[in-house]
Amino acid sequence: MQGVMQSWRLAYKLRTSCQVRTQHIMARRRAKRTSRTPRTAQRTLRYHDIANTLRTRIVEGRYANASVLPSESELSQKFGASRVTIRRALEVLREEGLITSRQGLGWTLVAGPMPQSLGRLGTIEEQLLASGARSTRQIIDFAFENAPKRIAELLNNDQVLRVKRVNLANDEPFAVVTVWCSLALGRKLSRSDVEQSSFYELIDVPLKGATQTIGAGAATATEAKLLGIKAGSPVLRCERTTRDAKGNAVLYSQHVFPAHRTTFVVDLPSVAQSIAPSGLRLVE
Repeated sequence: MQGVMQSWRLAYKLRTSCQVRTQHIMARRRAKRTSRTPRTAQRTLRYHDIANTLRTRIVEGRYANASVLPSESELSQKFGASRVTIRRALEVLREEGLITSRQGLGWTLVAGPMPQSLGRLGTIEEQLLASGARSTRQIIDFAFENAPKRIAELLNNDQVLRVKRVNLANDEPFAVVTVWCSLALGRKLSRSDVEQSSFYELIDVPLKGATQTIGAGAATATEAKLLGIKAGSPVLRCERTTRDAKGNAVLYSQHVFPAHRTTFVVDLPSVAQSIAPSGLRLVE
């Protein structure tokens, strides 16, 4: 009986010792996780703080004269932070569309929104030149094809020329534009033609005007890649139907602008009040 009691005591001591050791190990692991968390949070808050400071300086126009931000090395010294932290802060601002990076130039400011007047029929190139920006084009697609049903009905033509391009302002993506025109108008045009000139200049048709609708949306993955923005970023979507002097639709186009790159301006002239009531009236 005494031998059994001694064996039981020994087993109890071993079990207790293992439990205590396990508790010590778990406590040390918890302590390590706890000690790491503040440092991780501190690093996260640090790059956010730097991004907030730089954002404020950009909005206040402190870098407007230079258009190029200080180098990562200079910012690292000024903020007393690692270059990894500085780069993460700059990436936050790039995702917001405030800055961009160019090889050989470093981090540069993205130009503010360019106004586009809706007072008359014009082209993106004319609007950019009026704002003092350098305008260029990059053709993505140039194809003669069967028209989608809606466009075939609109242009009264089953065969169309479809041209998809990116309009650049000072070498930065400004808009993705897709234009459809009838085969009769487009068969004489080349890829080089539409890269150098607008459809309004190329088609030999007197134009009466256009109807344009503007709405808000989110950039698709394809649009985001072409515009240099993050997928899901806010964009302005425009649809324009251009008509000839007889009122027939000759061009249909879709335009996608990053929301931070442009604004549309409409002049609203005062109209003399008419005696005849219009719209809704309050009835007493």
